[in-house]
Amino acid sequence: PVVEEAEERGRLETSRHEHSGFETLAGARSSTSGGPADGAAALRAAERDPGNLSDEHALTLMTAEGDLLDQVVRLADDLRRETVGDEVTYVVNRNINFTNVCYVGCRFCAFAQRRSDADAYSLSLDQVADRAQEAWDLGATEVCMQGGIDPELPGTAYFDLAAAVKQRVPDLHVHAFSPMEIVNGATRTGLSFEDFLIKARESGLDTIPGTAAEILDDDVRWILTKGKLPTATWVEVVSTAHRVGLRSSSTMMYGHVDNPRHWVQHLRVISRIQDETGGFTEFVPLPFVHTSSPIYLAGVARPGPTLRDNLAVHALARIMLHGRIDHIQTSWVKLGVDGTRAMLRAGADDLGGTLMEETISRMAGSTHGSAKTVAELTDIAAGVDRTVRERTTTYGVPAGR
Repeated sequence: PVVEEAEERGRLETSRHEHSGFETLAGARSSTSGGPADGAAALRAAERDPGNLSDEHALTLMTAEGDLLDQVVRLADDLRRETVGDEVTYVVNRNINFTNVCYVGCRFCAFAQRRSDADAYSLSLDQVADRAQEAWDLGATEVCMQGGIDPELPGTAYFDLAAAVKQRVPDLHVHAFSPMEIVNGATRTGLSFEDFLIKARESGLDTIPGTAAEILDDDVRWILTKGKLPTATWVEVVSTAHRVGLRSSSTMMYGHVDNPRHWVQHLRVISRIQDETGGFTEFVPLPFVHTSSPIYLAGVARPGPTLRDNLAVHALARIMLHGRIDHIQTSWVKLGVDGTRAMLRAGADDLGGTLMEETISRMAGSTHGSAKTVAELTDIAAGVDRTVRERTTTYGVPAGR
């Protein structure tokens, strides 16, 4: 243990030295000559064929500033309008974090508790069903269920959770279980990913959240999570889910120990999966909330992305995923009203959910609240002269009650 601790300290010191901000924008640009002509050429390439940018052009636009960034944002907004029109969509949903007991030890997470901690909790199946029923009665069409990786939670608990919701509220969409939870459940039950996912679907699971993606680069993942869920495993779980009829969202958490090259390559991985499976419903950029995050408090991560970073990531997601994923969601939980409006002008078209109960971002230090009413979401969109429309989890029209 002493040797392991010393090695771990050395690894963190190395990461702090090498990645202080992990890499500056200037450093990220160093693989190109970075001049205005390069920016103009990259922009022209994006206008001609946005979904097939070269890595060099994508990186040039991902690191854009000033007038070039303004043009990138404008192009993303035009592509958004061309693809999905001017309506801003949202889903009426509730988050149910059924336990916060977790022993994974991700360094960015302020949500997890040990079982002996004063704030640790685990909901019973009846409590989960009660919350689902309450959400339905308040107009929700979806519950999003995720929880910590509790070593005392049997793998079959995931089947039981989905079934408990469906038995109580048969028409409520169950959007649940991150790839990390699916790996945990499959390991504990001894089932393959495919068999576990089929069993979960038969128990009532409708779609899965494409969370636990963070940055799909194993060097970054080691620093964030000690490599608990390698990129290849995340890709395998999500691709398998798509193959067995479970669609998913896709996400990227950025602004910690990563850099623009990682963002470009992450979008490449998402693109490749979508080309193979067509299973992603949307892409959700998730800005790192640093305030209470252990990796930030240890001095390893930077304090989240800048406004420039947020604009570039949302805009390049729209550009690079054009023709593959129609919907780019922006997180009001992490960005607040003004930040969300800026992203709606930079290629985003969806506000995510009303949530009713959001815990993970709030524990990390987000100050933007844990729920939004439909009226509040309508007001966000009205601030950029857009109207809103309620959607289902898979972007259909909700059935009348």
